[in-house]
Amino acid sequence: MGVLSFRVGLDGGFEATMSSIVTGQGILHYETVGRGRPIILLHGWINSWDVWREAMLALSSGGRYRLYALDFWGFGDSAKYVPGNGQRPSYQIASYVEMVRTFMDTLGIEQAPIFGHSMGGTVALQFTLTNPTRVRRVAVVGSPINGATLNPALKLAGHGAIADLLWRFPALLSLTMRILLMGDSKKVRDMIFRDVKRATMESFFRSIGDLRDTDLSTELANLQIPALGIYGAKDNIVSPQNAALLAHGVDSSEIAIMNKSRHFPMTDEPGRFVSVMTRFLADAA
Repeated sequence: MGVLSFRVGLDGGFEATMSSIVTGQGILHYETVGRGRPIILLHGWINSWDVWREAMLALSSGGRYRLYALDFWGFGDSAKYVPGNGQRPSYQIASYVEMVRTFMDTLGIEQAPIFGHSMGGTVALQFTLTNPTRVRRVAVVGSPINGATLNPALKLAGHGAIADLLWRFPALLSLTMRILLMGDSKKVRDMIFRDVKRATMESFFRSIGDLRDTDLSTELANLQIPALGIYGAKDNIVSPQNAALLAHGVDSSEIAIMNKSRHFPMTDEPGRFVSVMTRFLADAA
């Protein structure tokens, strides 16, 4: 297992290090920027590390934090299953939890805050529940605590036959995505349409199918660290009612409802989003 990296420029005059780890399930790609205490960022379904770009630049500017944004297997620039290559990543919550553990072990990160958006937040919670000494505090953004709260169209996408139909007819997939993203900004739409092209049918339906069947609500009482939930009041992908599940289940929890946001508060209300994140991190200093 090894780490490969090279430096590239990012918007705003900052530089990020594009790196990858060679694992038993293939390449794990990540981006990192900043210096200081580590923070791990996890993206959502059919997305990539890039959803965190602006937040990474904002949080790294003070010189206090080093941000690591990972690409889950099957998404972004991490490994995808290709028949005959000898590697077959598993696109399930448990495998992504193991991916985070492998990443931390390889880079020598003993403990860090973990933030996750959408599916990434569910992974962050599950990782915290199974590795409680490795997480200083955990934050979820538009994340399903209970997979039953997903948009019905996303739950259907977790069936192989439906995913196969969408993949065989790209125009149908495009129409479905446009309906789901109706009302989102052009920036969000462009990001999702770019990232879905980098996914595979298998990662597309297996990950959302597993997320649909995941329910962490009964386990939240076991969380002994501060938890933050950020939800868009207008989210049509994951019900903002999940905020109540987090607040009820975790004794030391903080909830921020962003009234102008849908599923991507970091894009819809970037100033407030970074402010909430910064305050949550500062409370741990």
